[in-house]
Amino acid sequence: MRLPLLTNRSDTLWYKEGRVFLLDRRLYPKETVYRDYGSYQEVAQAIIDMVVQGAPPLAYTAGYGLALAAREAQRRFENIEKQKEYVKEAYEVLLNTRPTGADLYQVLSRALDTALKSLSQGEDAEKILVSQIDAEVQRGDYAARVSGYYAATLMGEEETILTHCFPGAALNYVLYYATKMGKEISVYANETRPYFQGLRLTAASVSELGLPVTVVTDGMAGYLFKEGKITKYITAADSVLMNGSIVNKIGTYQYAIVAKYHEIPYIVLGYDGPDVEKEVDSDIKIEKRDPEEILSFKGERLVGSEIKAYYPAFDLTPGSLVSAICTDRGIFSPLDIKRYLLTKDHDPVPLEL
Repeated sequence: MRLPLLTNRSDTLWYKEGRVFLLDRRLYPKETVYRDYGSYQEVAQAIIDMVVQGAPPLAYTAGYGLALAAREAQRRFENIEKQKEYVKEAYEVLLNTRPTGADLYQVLSRALDTALKSLSQGEDAEKILVSQIDAEVQRGDYAARVSGYYAATLMGEEETILTHCFPGAALNYVLYYATKMGKEISVYANETRPYFQGLRLTAASVSELGLPVTVVTDGMAGYLFKEGKITKYITAADSVLMNGSIVNKIGTYQYAIVAKYHEIPYIVLGYDGPDVEKEVDSDIKIEKRDPEEILSFKGERLVGSEIKAYYPAFDLTPGSLVSAICTDRGIFSPLDIKRYLLTKDHDPVPLEL
């Protein structure tokens, strides 16, 4: 079984010779187009414009953007303090591109610390940052693989999964390992307006794995649950809070309510665990995107100028609606997710099947 392109982040984003290269996820899978950027400002705009999507990939992209800023700072200024100020300004711009996801802050904060230390010591900050983000990408891919394996162990002999948005590389590993275990898996993918990540990214990935996948509109999931067509509900999380709440693509919450009502397990792919900086729901800033993204399609406005729209990009799902959070350190109850921090890194799973 061949894993889809979107499984490994290093195949979809990388840094080379002062350029950041990104797979344009707005076009995939109809077109496989890579774009490259030579300044942190261009990288920030690419993140805002959704060229890169998903909490970990956009965080790594921002990290590479900070490497570009360090490169420019050392070329433009001889004064170390000016170099550091330039990088700090870049950090703020990159951090504010997408305010909700946990990975962006974590990856960028570590990158900023490294950049400032490297600049203070007169080292090649660009080279050091690129190496650091490369390592982050590798760790992220490992977390996806292991959390996917753990989720696969929760699958029964025959499952029909509902997904929302694109749960990322971990979903591919769930399906890969479950199939290797001899389980029969099929998928319903919510389309996920307005960028259609479910239609394009999830459906394409499942299809590349050779598994049955059916796309439904965002309003059909309740009907599917009522008709008994769904046996598991699986999403990723842009952030897992310390209280067990889940931040994910808008619409996740309503499907979790319906799943709970119909006694269907809701499994979250938690990758590398909770965000220690976010204790409770009020710590999360929900990104509000441009309403034109809802009112328009392929650049054409579908309604009159007098009509308004509202577009929160994420919602919060309380831990009481979640059955399990699968991470790189094991499977946790959302009500006991803090135990993740006390669990040591280990590699107990047979990743090669």
